[in-house]
Amino acid sequence: MIKSTTQNEKFLKFIEKYPHRHKNFFDRPFASRRSFLGLAGGAVTLSWMPQLASAQVRVDKLNVPLLNKAKNTIFILLTGAPSHTDTFDLKMINGVSPSALFKPETINGMLLPTGIMPRLSTMTSDFTVIRSMRSWALVHNLAQIWTQIGRSPAAVLGDIAPNIGSIVAIEKESERKPTDVLPTFIALNSNQGVGSGYLSSTYAPLKTNPATTGLRNVTNPDGQTRFNERNDLMNKLDATNRTNSPYGKPLEDMDSFYKSARGMMYNPVVDEAFKFTAAERIPYGSSALGDSCLNAVKILKANAGTRFIQITSGGWDDHANIYTETVLPNRVKSLDAAVGQLLADLKANGLFNDTLIVMAGEFGRTVGQLSAAQGRDHFVQQFAFLAGAGIKGGRAIGSTNSLGSATSNFGWSRQRDVRPEDIEATIYSAMGINYTSIRYDDPFNRGFEYVPFGQEDIYGPVTELWA
Repeated sequence: MIKSTTQNEKFLKFIEKYPHRHKNFFDRPFASRRSFLGLAGGAVTLSWMPQLASAQVRVDKLNVPLLNKAKNTIFILLTGAPSHTDTFDLKMINGVSPSALFKPETINGMLLPTGIMPRLSTMTSDFTVIRSMRSWALVHNLAQIWTQIGRSPAAVLGDIAPNIGSIVAIEKESERKPTDVLPTFIALNSNQGVGSGYLSSTYAPLKTNPATTGLRNVTNPDGQTRFNERNDLMNKLDATNRTNSPYGKPLEDMDSFYKSARGMMYNPVVDEAFKFTAAERIPYGSSALGDSCLNAVKILKANAGTRFIQITSGGWDDHANIYTETVLPNRVKSLDAAVGQLLADLKANGLFNDTLIVMAGEFGRTVGQLSAAQGRDHFVQQFAFLAGAGIKGGRAIGSTNSLGSATSNFGWSRQRDVRPEDIEATIYSAMGINYTSIRYDDPFNRGFEYVPFGQEDIYGPVTELWA
């Protein structure tokens, strides 16, 4: 008789069998001369497998139901890792938490610091917080990349894995219209963000830092007329090398870049999407995060091809003096103004119900008493903030113990902590993308899973967000 097992037991057994290691390069396994020869011999027999699989580039391993609720996604990455117990999983610790500053208030069952989060505290019906989330790693760069690619960067294919936004871009390529002049994937204030990995650079993010002057390099110093003349001459001289190029696909890809860039130059749609005024900045808090949120709304409002926007907000690494006004309080107030206005403007422009908003850091911070430096250090427990795309707001999914150090109630069907891979699966499912898909076009012919272990049903979307 087969004993029944819970989702959590199944997950723990799988993790024990396939540990989620995150070692550095020099700790990775190596092959000896003898083992290499043995593998080479085996490869003679197995070499046909990649060719067989590549006959179909993308394969859905499981026929899973998809949420299919979102047309667009805005992903806000809070680098440095915000303290969950001082923000969206507030824990008031006697003698530690500054009550006069936080002004804690329970709204829709969620205890929130209304003193530093006045705007979002009045908008709880618009968002849901996942409190039963934990990170796999506590190293900033490693965990930040993990959050963007939905897998360990040190795992097989981890260092060539595409950004979640690049997978969205390649999946939504067939839906682009001839009039779409903006890239499918745009990254704002995200210069260090993950790119397209092994995928074609066609699916890489357009990285830019928002500015009132708009997108850079979309005009020419010599004027539009002179630029057009030079561009036309260039195409006449080497047109035969650009289409069906004798030099191969790289040159054709470069020609595609030229055409895409040319389409964005002297384009009023692009100007409208990227330019903004000082007055427009004010409701968003006149900050880098606020500018990115404002820019995101204008980009989606343009409806010119962009489907995934990544925004990065840094500076959350609060190891010292966390409650000093210029540290956590001011940063949370900036986030409150920016994200609050983002939600309000998406609603005002009819974009909220079509747009999934996801916000999270790479991990959380230590709980309870402050450190000797009056700050909080790295910790695995964290939160995720989600809104839009039909999500049922006004609540928290899962809960933590009195200190916020561990999950006390998972709050979702899989009965375990939510992981970055589950957030990845949630984004894909919400956008109508099968998260169990495997691509067989990776350079090592191993097969790239959209979500790791998708065919084993180890990770999956948090469907309770819509329940």
